[in-house]
Amino acid sequence: MQRLRKIAFPISLVYAFVVHIRNYLYDKGIFKSRSFSIPILCVGNLSMGGTGKTPMSEFLIATLKDTYKVAFLSRGYKRKSKGFVLASSKSTVEDIGDEPFQIHSKFPSVVVAVDADRTRGILTLQNEANPDVIVLDDAFQHRKVTAGFSVLLTAFGNLYCDDRYFPTGNLRDSRREAKRADIIIVTKSPPHLTQNEQGEILKRIQPTADQKVLFSYLVYGSFLEGENEKMALSSIKNRKVTLITGIADPTPLVSFLNETGIAFEHLNFRDHHFFRPHEIRLFNSKECVLTTEKDYTRLKGHVRNLYYLPIKHGFLNHGEHELKDALHHFMKRYS
Repeated sequence: MQRLRKIAFPISLVYAFVVHIRNYLYDKGIFKSRSFSIPILCVGNLSMGGTGKTPMSEFLIATLKDTYKVAFLSRGYKRKSKGFVLASSKSTVEDIGDEPFQIHSKFPSVVVAVDADRTRGILTLQNEANPDVIVLDDAFQHRKVTAGFSVLLTAFGNLYCDDRYFPTGNLRDSRREAKRADIIIVTKSPPHLTQNEQGEILKRIQPTADQKVLFSYLVYGSFLEGENEKMALSSIKNRKVTLITGIADPTPLVSFLNETGIAFEHLNFRDHHFFRPHEIRLFNSKECVLTTEKDYTRLKGHVRNLYYLPIKHGFLNHGEHELKDALHHFMKRYS
């Protein structure tokens, strides 16, 4: 795979040229970017997948939902519907996509919608739901919309400043665009990252004087969640466990399970994979099926003995309070 990526380097040069021209045209105002009177909170990255956008969106929603009417807008990647779709009690994963369906299931008071055209999606949400704030998922590179507040995520093991353009690397936008972020969060950091190690990363990222850089790490739950039951993670140590993943980077979950001493076979699929009937039959032959929360939304009701392990972001250096304070300060600008 790495050899193929190196061979594809000339394609990366073409990709980089197109990205730079596009950003130049937006910077010069030739391509127009639209602002809105409603608070728009953008979560995104410069690289493709694997930075923890969904649990970060959940953190932002959980922080704001008790005070404000929150809407969540996503493109609904790999959904089978078209155009603008407002989630309802009848919505399925196929209608709105796995990540929006996860948000819709977990936060019933939050308005969830999908639209590949972010501008149209925002305008439609304003007309149909009148939210106080819109959380815009995976939209940092979509410059047709000017967000009021942008959270840029970059994974500790693959910082955007060290990445290369796709397909040689995973970079999908210019590293210089990081200057547009209000907060940069280094996700999937080791929980005991020292101040000196954090300082070395800051030197590599080189944030602007106005940017905050926070460090987060993944926190896995100690209980497994199933359709009708909840049980301790330790209770499956003596069972035949099959781990099924269809996410961009399952490495942290695999490492966590290995550290807990749980033996398992791992069936790994591409990100956002829609499981086929023969795969479902295979899964149903397994004694205990463990998966991610995102994959659980696609497998629920089709696979027996199915559980997922909850995940969230923890923060170093009181970063959680800093992020919450920044969000509330942002919202006060519109009050």
